[in-house]
Amino acid sequence: MIKINADFNHQVVIRPKNYEWAASPSAGVERMILDRIGYQVAHATTIVKFAPHTIFSPHQHWGGEEIYVVQGTFYDEHGIYPTGTWMRAHI
Repeated sequence: MIKINADFNHQVVIRPKNYEWAASPSAGVERMILDRIGYQVAHATTIVKFAPHTIFSPHQHWGGEEIYVVQGTFYDEHGIYPTGTWMRAHI
């Protein structure tokens, strides 16, 4: 099991100078994992950057998923989410 910052009894701070972006399995998508418990299907908090016109395959998170759109517009099979939108998806 992958565990990154998984101990919720301890404070974790990640400052911009420490950002570590990594390619995701989908082309045009980079992510910075803030915390994670599990493998591909996991409880995870991640900042994600999508290149324009990127398509991310439908997937599941056993703990649900939260999305906050910082810039641009995010689209999925349930709707359209412009800049400033926060959405919590159901499991």
